[in-house]
Amino acid sequence: MRTGLTDEMIGQLTDYEKSDLPDAWKAALSFSDHLAGSPKGPIPGELNDELSKHFSATEILRLGALLAVGSGWQRMIEAFEIRPDHYEKGQAGPWSS
Repeated sequence: MRTGLTDEMIGQLTDYEKSDLPDAWKAALSFSDHLAGSPKGPIPGELNDELSKHFSATEILRLGALLAVGSGWQRMIEAFEIRPDHYEKGQAGPWSS
């Protein structure tokens, strides 16, 4: 919310392709999905073309690096079962209601 996101914008993230979010956001979200492994392999030409409409080559590389670090960091946290210092075994995570 501090960055200007609204609840409506956040709600559109689950089906961003059909949303009215900005096209640059849709391209970045599609890139994120691709880097997460859906689908695997090289970036398709169509996705690369869409990214290139909105971002420079340097920005695409920086976005990819940021997404890779975030994804890798989360996987490491899960693999090592890292929890906050105040966590007690069996306690629901902060994302649980």
